[in-house]
Amino acid sequence: MVADTKRYYVLGGKGGVGTTSMAASLAMKFASHGEPTLILSMHPAHSLGDTFEQDLSGGSIVPVNGVDSLFAAEIGHVNTKEESSNSGSFMRNILDKIGLGVLADPLGKNKLHEMLMKTPGFGEAVAISKVSIKVYSLLMQIVELQESNKFRRIVLDTAATGHTLNLLSATTLMEKLLGMANKAVNLASSFPALKSAFGKDQIDPARIEVLRKQIAGVHELMQDPQSTEFIIVTIPTVMAITESSRFHASLKKDGAPATRLIVNQVLPPSTSDCRFCSTKRKEEARALNMISNDRELGGLELIQAPLLDVEVRGAPALRFLGDVVWK
Repeated sequence: MVADTKRYYVLGGKGGVGTTSMAASLAMKFASHGEPTLILSMHPAHSLGDTFEQDLSGGSIVPVNGVDSLFAAEIGHVNTKEESSNSGSFMRNILDKIGLGVLADPLGKNKLHEMLMKTPGFGEAVAISKVSIKVYSLLMQIVELQESNKFRRIVLDTAATGHTLNLLSATTLMEKLLGMANKAVNLASSFPALKSAFGKDQIDPARIEVLRKQIAGVHELMQDPQSTEFIIVTIPTVMAITESSRFHASLKKDGAPATRLIVNQVLPPSTSDCRFCSTKRKEEARALNMISNDRELGGLELIQAPLLDVEVRGAPALRFLGDVVWK
């Protein structure tokens, strides 16, 4: 892994399979070899902070305590009620970003909020979409940071499979917004009175084009196997393997390069098994056999991570796990 030339590693899988531990141990592996590394968590909960035993809830990139060259941030925590109450401001910020903020002005902040909140499920949609856009904006900042080589490795802990796919679909979301912006620009250009009402300095096609190029750049980056790798994390159960197969199919459909499958929590070898352990081992064997025969997973590099007898928390435990899993 250290000899690899990729910069971006995106880990995802079914909830509860240990994606955060795998992502944190990979980041620790890179940092332990002196490579400036950034790990970002999209978890709605503060899982990454709990794993590092450090408060990362501010959303800002901060150094990980006691680990040289490692930085972290939690960017996925969303308060649905709070975000819904700010939906009017959210839409206004999106319009401002593409040079169409004036569209919201006639309605006013309170009126816009009142109108939008009458739409069923809009508040929840805003909260979910805001995470994707927040991640997307941060990814664009990371691309800019790469020019200065501030971070040699970027590890994304995307938690449940849906979050990983939301990351990929953020491109589509932003492209739709840009399509709306372009239609508005064309409409204003066709009707002088409308253009005058908007204000000549409000609509800037150049800003829309800059944003379009940024989106295209991140989209290309996420599909470039020379720069990015998606790593699927699962556990040796039939349900988890089945979801992992569907997950990989979705990644392929979106053009996301995935080459490794981590099977976490595998029972270690034993000379004697209790009845419970013997039954679990048979279930594991069945699940592992499913992987080898699955058309989606069979071609991936399989890495087994052992079930440990201690909770993986703190730098020493993560460093140990990294040495065991990431060769």
